[in-house]
Amino acid sequence: MFENSIINRKVFRLATSMLMMWLAFLFLCSNVLAAVYPGPDWKDDYDPIASPDAIVGGKFKMVLGPYPSSFNLYTNYTSQSLAVFSLLYDGLFDVHPLSLDWSPRLARSIEVSDDQLTFTIHLDSNAVWSDGEPITSQDFLFTWETILDPQSLAGVHKHSLEKFGIPELIDEKTIRLKADKVDWSNMVSLASFVILPKHHFEGLDFNDQDFEFPIVSGRYKISEMKEGSFLRLERRSDWWLEDQKRFIGTDNFQTIEFRFYATRDLMWEAFKTGDVDTFAYATAQIWNEDAKGEAFDKHWIAKHKIYNKAPIGIQGFPMNMRKAPFDDIRVRKAMAHMLDRRTINKTMLFGDYFMQNSIYHDLYDEDHPNTNLQYEYEPETARKLLDEAGWKANPDTGILEKDGKPFVFTFLGRSPDFNKYLVIYQEALKDVGIEMRIQEKDWAAWTKDMDEFNYEMTLAAWGAPIFRSPEGMWHSREADRKSSNNIYGFKNTKVDQLIEKQLKEFDIGKRMEILREIDHLIQLEMPMVMIWMIDFQRIMYWNKFGTPETVYDKFNDEASALHYWWVDPDLQADFESAKTNGDPLPPTRDTIVFDEIFSEN
Repeated sequence: MFENSIINRKVFRLATSMLMMWLAFLFLCSNVLAAVYPGPDWKDDYDPIASPDAIVGGKFKMVLGPYPSSFNLYTNYTSQSLAVFSLLYDGLFDVHPLSLDWSPRLARSIEVSDDQLTFTIHLDSNAVWSDGEPITSQDFLFTWETILDPQSLAGVHKHSLEKFGIPELIDEKTIRLKADKVDWSNMVSLASFVILPKHHFEGLDFNDQDFEFPIVSGRYKISEMKEGSFLRLERRSDWWLEDQKRFIGTDNFQTIEFRFYATRDLMWEAFKTGDVDTFAYATAQIWNEDAKGEAFDKHWIAKHKIYNKAPIGIQGFPMNMRKAPFDDIRVRKAMAHMLDRRTINKTMLFGDYFMQNSIYHDLYDEDHPNTNLQYEYEPETARKLLDEAGWKANPDTGILEKDGKPFVFTFLGRSPDFNKYLVIYQEALKDVGIEMRIQEKDWAAWTKDMDEFNYEMTLAAWGAPIFRSPEGMWHSREADRKSSNNIYGFKNTKVDQLIEKQLKEFDIGKRMEILREIDHLIQLEMPMVMIWMIDFQRIMYWNKFGTPETVYDKFNDEASALHYWWVDPDLQADFESAKTNGDPLPPTRDTIVFDEIFSEN
């Protein structure tokens, strides 16, 4: 997980060869003439990751970070809302867990025209809401219009829908959309679209729909919630897809209880006392030093370092480029040169991390080396840059000043356990005449500030989706859209042109080359002081659950537990007996490499 973030659950790792396969997949989805998805070879078959031994029942308690301001994925796009919404609501399509081929969910099929501009969606005739009402094209249109409503706070989601015209309702189960232009991501946007029930949300202020979602389409429903404490979900027995082969052996827990804690320390204590069943938020300190004792020695707690194919995200200190002092590129570069990342990694992070200098680490290999500048700790270089930018030291205070204003800014924090690194940065900045004040806010207040771009510098982390597009985070038109992912205020005409170019590009190699060029231009602008990342995932859990041999699936993180683990009565009995009698359980693997365990046929 992110060393600095207890929020972002999707810490993503990826081999370059797998990125090639994903891009090939996108190519196949887009660079064809008229087509119908899923393809003609698709059939309902058992999930290759799911265990035939899995049984339904029992409870699973899982940490889900701090308590959010909303569980509404459309108005509050966070890891918490994503985790909850993915269990409550189904998208139009799924992807196969190994091949990433399209698989039907709410939609039976999607037809794509010869010119790649017209998409006809056929909802499954059997698709119904949890109250028994049919899921219809009216629900689709209502959701679409709700997101695009100018008053809606669904800023992150608007840009993908704005590429289409007004949906045409052919009948109760058929929708036709016309795209404004050819774009490989159009199919992805539609396949992942989540429909909401019109008969529940109509007439309500959608921006205020934060915690109550009584009518759902997914396999789980909310059964109980305590503000600031927990959210409990129950597995539905009347889910309309229950008898499909591909879902057998998945979503096995009868009850899922998400627990919320304000800090990582509280999460760690909750795990050690058994209040939660897993812990995927371990820092290097916890993993290497604190995760010791009888429970670990006797394997009551399983502890794995997992290497799979989940893509690598980014993390660092975004700077608000909309206003001084961070509207000056020389200042932003100076800020990057003042963070001693390598010493922090060596002395505080057990050397577990690599230093980031790209938003797309996975695009580089021996044949395509990363030539982006790696910003090293160089105070003298920083001083020269600041001097060039017009910042001069006040002889009385030592603080840099420009136009009579001191260089004082606020770092908006939201993860107290990260402050030990911020203090080091704060002291380094002080040495060159910059005063950094640290302001801590809780998760809900922090997200509100970020939605409104009300910050100077902050701590943030983003996961990388399998289907990547730089548009939502890096296009200039997103810089002024409230609640968008372009929190930096990043605007670059050349990057905009390249984003538009890659959206039309179906040649795999050419698209990768464009993305590398985009990455290089972004790094030259230095919108974020990039920090560090790991290329594996850490997970600890009380050793009483049935899991696939790979523990996680191929492309996912601890969300794999929700989908593939199960309560095994025999393992639970062995676990309770071992704890009661002080006996050890059989040892588990320290390191799990997906490709070494799972052989694809």
